[in-house]
Amino acid sequence: MKNFLIRSTLAASLSVMALTGCSSTTNSGLIGSDRQQLLLVSSDQVLQMSAQSYNQLLQEASKQKVLDTNAAQLARLNSIARKLIPQAEAYRGDAKNWQWEVHTINSPELNAFVLPGGKIMFYSGIIDKLKLTDAEIAAIMGHEMAHALREHARERMSSQYATQTGIGLAASIFGLSQGQAELANIAGDLGIARPHSRTQESEADQIGLVLMAKAGYDPNAAISLWKKMQAASQGEPPQFLSTHPSSSSRIATLQALIPQVMPYYKK
Repeated sequence: MKNFLIRSTLAASLSVMALTGCSSTTNSGLIGSDRQQLLLVSSDQVLQMSAQSYNQLLQEASKQKVLDTNAAQLARLNSIARKLIPQAEAYRGDAKNWQWEVHTINSPELNAFVLPGGKIMFYSGIIDKLKLTDAEIAAIMGHEMAHALREHARERMSSQYATQTGIGLAASIFGLSQGQAELANIAGDLGIARPHSRTQESEADQIGLVLMAKAGYDPNAAISLWKKMQAASQGEPPQFLSTHPSSSSRIATLQALIPQVMPYYKK
């Protein structure tokens, strides 16, 4: 029954994808950018939602007096960003028109992100606790910039929409009960959504490595970064249940890719 539900969900989802078609948010022929993407949600919709969330976060952080409290740390991040941002144009020319900005939040969290449109946020905990070098910060920033360049949030929303539409089609066509439909949701999550998210993470690793190398940061710093992250995270879940690749898998993939991007760094 589980296999049947997974096949039904996949078949219905794929039918939606076939009707809508796929495209790519970045230029082809570059490392990490050749995969076609399912984009059912408009870029403007995602940008609007991201801007609302980002502005709300800034307001809350400012109110709590944790926004940009360390001037030296903020200046350091801005310096790194200024080297990375020009490299993004190789992947998509419109990135030069994004309203890039960098902010920090004074928090012990090991967290950082770049929202669509170039909104960069680093939590102080990830820099201080891991004692990051500039090159390791560049590895994180490049990785998060890659998510924004490839519009992974937009793609995930589109994938979820297609999956839910597929489950609805399967329920109506095959007469699934409520319990069976719930099982199909779980099967869709484990069989579609999570592997897809891991694909995006690996893709961001590849693009991030290119960006940091082109910006003049030794790509080997990505390895030391993830070793620090591996040491900091205890009891990470099995890879098939995680939206991120396991640290050991990620490190092995990055090590294999370094010879391809090293010429950018040396140049």
